Amino acid sequence: MSRLYTQAASEASGHAAQLFTAIKGAIGKVPNAYLGIGSNSPVALEAALNLDAALRKSSLSAKEIEVVKLAVSQNAGCDYCLAAHTLMGGKAGLSNEAILGARHGQPGGDARLDALADFVRSVVSTSGDVPADVVLAVKQAGYSDTQIVDTLLAVTSITFTNLFNRVNVTEIDFPRAG
Repeated sequence: MSRLYTQAASEASGHAAQLFTAIKGAIGKVPNAYLGIGSNSPVALEAALNLDAALRKSSLSAKEIEVVKLAVSQNAGCDYCLAAHTLMGGKAGLSNEAILGARHGQPGGDARLDALADFVRSVVSTSGDVPADVVLAVKQAGYSDTQIVDTLLAVTSITFTNLFNRVNVTEIDFPRAG
């Protein structure tokens, strides 16, 4: 049961209603995380959506963004985001092996994505005090400085939803991640 106020999308008004209508039009439903965020702060939901829209224009591919979100969500223990991004990662073209590798620090079948996931795990486990050899490793895997900065933006994006869902105990409305 959610800890914070959540209204049905059909009961929303004003800015929240506009955001919920746009989300439903884009993906066919309003996920519970977005309902919870928008029910309490349409400004926060709009900011999160804008951040994700900016990520789609970034130097990272959809697969890379999902690897970041999976690695961070695993570290945070956010079952909601793990479920959502396991589904989204598959839709972006990640194999089951790559999804599990990103989550658990195991080889996922793509050395470049593995290096990205390793970098992300270091970012979140050190609060950003990443050792020089970890930065060097992600660069040697082919990531540019721009991509490293965009990776930090992706970490920021998923950290917000991880925190919201952990505080709220958001009911999972995606197939659970294994």
